Amino acid sequence: MHLPLPVLGVSDALVPFAAIAISMIVITVFVLLMILPRQRDPPLLTQLALALSVLFGGSVLLLALVFVFIDSNGSTAWTLVLLAFNFMMMFPAGFWFVSQILFEDRTISPFGWGWPVTIGVATTGSEVLMGILFAVAGANGHLTLGAAVALGLSSIWLYWSMAAVMIALLLWAPLSPVERSGSAALALASVFAPWVAAFPLVGGVAAAAVMVGLFLFVARVVLRHRASPSELGFLLALSGLFLAMAVAAAGLVADGGQDPSRIIFGSVMAVGMVGEVGYLVRRCYRGPAPAVPPLREVDPTAASRPGGRPLPLETVTPERPLSTR
Repeated sequence: MHLPLPVLGVSDALVPFAAIAISMIVITVFVLLMILPRQRDPPLLTQLALALSVLFGGSVLLLALVFVFIDSNGSTAWTLVLLAFNFMMMFPAGFWFVSQILFEDRTISPFGWGWPVTIGVATTGSEVLMGILFAVAGANGHLTLGAAVALGLSSIWLYWSMAAVMIALLLWAPLSPVERSGSAALALASVFAPWVAAFPLVGGVAAAAVMVGLFLFVARVVLRHRASPSELGFLLALSGLFLAMAVAAAGLVADGGQDPSRIIFGSVMAVGMVGEVGYLVRRCYRGPAPAVPPLREVDPTAASRPGGRPLPLETVTPERPLSTR
């Protein structure tokens, strides 16, 4: 059976733009890996200032490229692109220099959510702009703002670029098996997400398979008491997100993929991707989750012994028999 691919929106004329977009994905992954601690120590404020300025500069460049396809005055639009490119090259260096003076060698708190969520918003926002760029560039005519946002939030350029970012963080972050499996499920959902809007039957079946697998995994973990309290909170939030994704996808299929339903589905996915990037970055700063202590077995004959005091079975060995005195 031939699996149809979602539309890439890249013609021969857009190949240079695709090369720029792929380069920016590589830069984003590189920047994120550079601000993750090597020895699990929280990073310097100056490092995060530099990383955010690079991500912000990339967003400015993408906005300028979008303007090329909106403005009929080509010379003005390309002038803005050159200015944005210069901004991307110079602003991070200048902002980093200023941050050296302001922050010196101060580090962030590894327990806060502010910086990780900010990084997640900056990363996801940049990829949303990338999706809008190819939606506008590949359109056969003028698009309204709503149509451009709807196409951008269902673009393969958004979901697959974010999947690459999340997979890179998954490979780097110190996660427990529960966290790694749940995060991998969301990254896999991002891979299948473009099919939901382009080919609802294919995308719906793939998304349903991922969600059913996730819920079976959550049930197995909960019933076997294999998760710590923090992991249970993570699984609860992830299950709520997948439920919201399922409802949004059902609405998109029901109305035939109209712009409002595309925006709702893409917004739910974007919130999930912001949350996952923030969670993985914060886990890198805090270190691995505490392990769940093994359950201690109790000797079933304890009640028949004088005193009735339970003795754990692991302390009963041939060299140390049960005493009845």
